[in-house]
Amino acid sequence: MAQPEYLRIAADLRHRISAGEYGPGDQIPTIPELCRQYGVSEAPVRNALRLLAGEGLTESRARAGTRVRPRPAIHRMASDRYRSTPGAPSTPYTRDQGIGWSEYRLDKRFERVQADAELAALFEDEPGLQLLARHFVFYDNDQPTQMSTSYVRWSDVAGTPVADPINEPWPGGTKAQLGSLGIRVTQVTESFTAAMPNELEAATLRIGTGVPVLRYTRRHIADTGRVVEVPHPIVRRGDTTIVDFRIDLDD
Repeated sequence: MAQPEYLRIAADLRHRISAGEYGPGDQIPTIPELCRQYGVSEAPVRNALRLLAGEGLTESRARAGTRVRPRPAIHRMASDRYRSTPGAPSTPYTRDQGIGWSEYRLDKRFERVQADAELAALFEDEPGLQLLARHFVFYDNDQPTQMSTSYVRWSDVAGTPVADPINEPWPGGTKAQLGSLGIRVTQVTESFTAAMPNELEAATLRIGTGVPVLRYTRRHIADTGRVVEVPHPIVRRGDTTIVDFRIDLDD
């Protein structure tokens, strides 16, 4: 079966972008020019450009044509990123991004909620558990690169600075927050999945619907064995995130 024209066009343009013929910021030929190049009508060209835009490779603007999108930097998430570090204010996010405190911005919204069965299981508790839900969008120099909803137990944070969004971002992140309440976190677990973004994720992270995202659930566990914080999920664009693991083996 012959390949649809728009897929053939998209594949060729994709190859030309990856080969550097069209670099970041370069303008793709106009639709009439592409029609002449490929010997087709406008419909397959438009479909090909929509496909490339969905993959995050191009962007189109009124009266400005279609351009190749700048390639975001690759960020490595190290296995030790939750360890405390001395020096300038930082969080695991700023260390992942390799940015300073002044380059970090956070959108936030807090609300009190009850745990459903899934959240209760993550907290190893009963449905109906009272939680503080903290909705975050993380910015690296005004570019949104991560979003999450972090849950903490209401009984732990009610009436404390941790429950007031004005105190975010908090130097040292969640571990430092909980430490200020006398809760000593000694273990972090993470579970990862990958998928295509939903509409909210694509819009919030400003990515095409064809760009995969990495979703993961984290649990901060206290020295008592109690689960004290669960972000579910944390979402990052998957094509620019590398997760590094270090596993020490005893001989």
